[in-house]
Amino acid sequence: MKIIVCIETSTEVCSVCIAADGKILSSRFNNENKSHAALLTVFIDELLKETNILPQQINAVAVSMGPGSYTGLRIGVSAAKGLAFGTGAALIGISTLESMTYGARKTFNNKFDNNKDLLFVPLLDARRMEVYSAVFNNKGEKIRDVSAEIIDETSFYNELNNNNIFFFGNGAEKCKDLISGKDRIFITDFVMQAENLVELAFQRLENKMFEDLAYFEPYYLKDFIAKKSKDLLKHVTQIKK
Repeated sequence: MKIIVCIETSTEVCSVCIAADGKILSSRFNNENKSHAALLTVFIDELLKETNILPQQINAVAVSMGPGSYTGLRIGVSAAKGLAFGTGAALIGISTLESMTYGARKTFNNKFDNNKDLLFVPLLDARRMEVYSAVFNNKGEKIRDVSAEIIDETSFYNELNNNNIFFFGNGAEKCKDLISGKDRIFITDFVMQAENLVELAFQRLENKMFEDLAYFEPYYLKDFIAKKSKDLLKHVTQIKK
């Protein structure tokens, strides 16, 4: 029996599941912002106890690797690396946009009866009118690379001319009034969850597509710019005086 722990922390959602031979045994989910640090390791411990699985029985740890929230990704990847190192399990990194598309295809694909022209565009909020996005076809193959882009009325113009398109993710709501086209479908209640990683993770386990535990890092896409608090600025000003 092959066992994988899957971790999703790339947005405000903290989600963990444990699966055996492709079947989900149990899961945990919380969508309260900034809960990852407090809940992630608790969720993992609860799932192992609930399923009576010993840490040394874990074959792989799969983690949503980005793009997404800097803090969320850092916490998720750190926990995944720690669990893999402590148990001797393999580490599997999965593109957040790829796992989102897998979940969306599984949920919404039947709306168009496997229309060959159906496209999936995951949209992750990157603040203001910017999103992280990519374009996938109906087979889950990436046909436009991952990018950070500012959405306007010309966004995805070429794709909208020839295809039915699902837009989904936590960046979909703010984009739906800008992106025009009769064949656009916006899914604003799409849920990020670790379950979306399971099938992709077992494929990678089967093909031994593992990450280097020592060097693996999240895929941030953009450099992180820390916000300086008013108190810190005030303190620095006082020191300079």
